[in-house]
Amino acid sequence: MVDAPFARFAGADLPEITSSRATPFYAHDLDGMRQAGSELVASFAGAAHLVAYAVKANSSATVLRTLLGAGTGADVVSGPELDLALRCGAQPDRIVFSGVAKTDDEIDRAIAAGIASIHVESIEEIARVASRARVLARRASVSVRVNPALAKEAIATHSHVATGHDEAKFGVLADDMRYAIAALAREGDAIDPVGVSAHVGSQLTEVGPYLESAAALIAIAQEFRKEFASTMRLVDTGGGMGIDYGAGCGVVPGDFVRAVRPLLERAGLGDLRHVIEPGRCLVAPYVVLVSRVVQTKASPSRPELRWLLVDAGMNDLLRPALYQANHRVAVIAGGSGEARPWRVVGPVCESSDDFGLHELPEGAPAIVCFRDAGAYGFTMASAYNGRALPGEVFLSGGRVVHEVPRAPAERWVEDRLKA
Repeated sequence: MVDAPFARFAGADLPEITSSRATPFYAHDLDGMRQAGSELVASFAGAAHLVAYAVKANSSATVLRTLLGAGTGADVVSGPELDLALRCGAQPDRIVFSGVAKTDDEIDRAIAAGIASIHVESIEEIARVASRARVLARRASVSVRVNPALAKEAIATHSHVATGHDEAKFGVLADDMRYAIAALAREGDAIDPVGVSAHVGSQLTEVGPYLESAAALIAIAQEFRKEFASTMRLVDTGGGMGIDYGAGCGVVPGDFVRAVRPLLERAGLGDLRHVIEPGRCLVAPYVVLVSRVVQTKASPSRPELRWLLVDAGMNDLLRPALYQANHRVAVIAGGSGEARPWRVVGPVCESSDDFGLHELPEGAPAIVCFRDAGAYGFTMASAYNGRALPGEVFLSGGRVVHEVPRAPAERWVEDRLKA
């Protein structure tokens, strides 16, 4: 059976919105994001906290301002993301800066801004931050990102987004924390050791791995507090809260918070600021990528081979090609007859430009959308194959409140002629 057309999104009429706009474009439900942010903030039930939205998931200023308005701060991983967060109104003491290879310039910008924490990810980085703080005649607030070294099989997610195993490039191994603590003590004239953090991986659909990581982090946090009781202010248990991409997800983001809070309280750390770094769960379900069908393709001799060729490609939505992610495809307009499997593919000259098999009407639709596309969609988009970046439409109260049209293809030509 064919599902009912996905004609309304965020209270708006998608066929009407699409009729006057070039495709592909991302449509954002700002009201949904605002509610998701508010609900996650409320899950702390009054405990000291910071919901540091991971800007890398969706770096639109409109989205960032919406989430800041819902009570979040920001987790940034580059100098430009830091500048964006500040210019969108994020308060410095509500920003944390992660990343394994921060440049001196980025470290300088973070110190000068006075952010809540620079999350160092190696023992070597501690000395670098201290050195830059001395040059600036400032003190730097530093947390150590701990790699809890969980078994790979215990991190129930794709290997490309699992970060908490001992072969990952992220963080200081738990076994090496004594060396990190010693390094922090040596640099005490320039550094305030404010906390510890961990991030086990992304798209977690159960709390088990998150709790295991948090338990390892909390044990380290207790030792860290003995050394730096006068400066320690936070414990950051990371992000990674998953969503339902169609295969099911038995938890909501607040469940991760509610599971960890008792561990912190029992460990005597309940008074510290509990930081989390959600990205995907605050934006992914509230964005669709709208695409027109260019044509169909079928094999006369092998009727099971059927392709639906759309104008959105892997340059617009990289996740399926990068780590075999699945995005449900829904009909916005057109299509008739019973559901049949179509292989949905884009125009990019790569075999990996393939969005998989989807049950869609026998009579091909005219407009479709890729659901749950708000995280790592536009932020990973590129102009590969000379294709313009997708447009962006922002919806609130059932109407378009802001948009960035898709750039004309000619712009790519002009840009490359300058190179």
